Amino acid sequence: MSDDSYISIQNVQKYFGSFCAIENISMDIAHGEFFSLLGASGCGKTTLLRMLAGFESPTKGEIFIDNQPMSDVPPHYRPVNMVFQSYAIFPHLNVHDNIAYGLRKRKLPKAKVTEMVDEMLNLISLPDYGNRKANELSGGQRQRIALARALILRPKVLLLDEPLGALDKQLREQMQLELRQLQRTVGITFVFVTHDQEEAMTLSDRIAVMADGEVMQLDTPIGLYERPVNRKVASFIGTMNFFDGVVADEAGETLKIEAQGLGPITAPANPSNKAGFYKGDKVQVAIRPEKLVLSAQKPDAAFAASGRVQNMAYLGERSHYLIEMDGLDKHVAVSSQNLVPGASLFEMGSDVWINWQSDAVVVLERN
Repeated sequence: MSDDSYISIQNVQKYFGSFCAIENISMDIAHGEFFSLLGASGCGKTTLLRMLAGFESPTKGEIFIDNQPMSDVPPHYRPVNMVFQSYAIFPHLNVHDNIAYGLRKRKLPKAKVTEMVDEMLNLISLPDYGNRKANELSGGQRQRIALARALILRPKVLLLDEPLGALDKQLREQMQLELRQLQRTVGITFVFVTHDQEEAMTLSDRIAVMADGEVMQLDTPIGLYERPVNRKVASFIGTMNFFDGVVADEAGETLKIEAQGLGPITAPANPSNKAGFYKGDKVQVAIRPEKLVLSAQKPDAAFAASGRVQNMAYLGERSHYLIEMDGLDKHVAVSSQNLVPGASLFEMGSDVWINWQSDAVVVLERN
């Protein structure tokens, strides 16, 4: 357990019969951190969240919250609260009573309860909604009420299980910003589960990318995007082009690689890959679409390759291209900013060149 750890997950495993849902996970989460568990359905992220909440018990290992072991602590005594995708707003109660629901067992004076509910309504920017009925609320308002009901109990940790999943795209993006601001205001630790990588990147201080019950990489959003440790992470976070290659030479932090479709290139050794690469190693060269530059003429650049536009999509502020290149059985994705109004676009069938900087290349192990 590190000195700044607020939640510590130590060698946790979880079996359901013979099926291993969580495989020996250890990680620390800091106080006040917005931490996300990201992965596809079935990766184990919700199981891990439920173990934090106390709804499931680890088969092996221990979970600590604020230096206290949680194994023998039932859910209703843990210093956490949880927000679900379904909101679970009580339809027979108005907004005030929904938010105050968790306070009833504490037998606080009515005036104190009203004061605390009013504080929460101001915090979620719904100050005059106390008497509204549940069926008079929009999806975004319901989500805010669910958050207020969870936060009014002053938990040390708020657990969120895909809480924005039921919202439409525009409202979801608005709620992402509001949720991040709310977390900064209350200053408590949020642990957020999602399968949406863009959502995780927008909200999080750090993200644990999970697959098959394991954490593949735990890093900041920038670290995950710029320095993925393997193809699974690189594919899951954004879009990535992959090229098979062989290390022709290595010198310190620089690799010379023969890459299929690209020819001889140089690239920095990936600092996220602790094993390192050596001459003769089979690797994959990975380059993000926005780090490839298109031109009609051969550019004066250290690294360039030719191809043809197989497809394109104009999306306003940017255009997406699929480039067909000799020696490759798949198309290369290129994303270009449309910086100059009325600038000519590359049409389908056009001959083009792509170029890139060596530091745009990520080198990964080839499976």
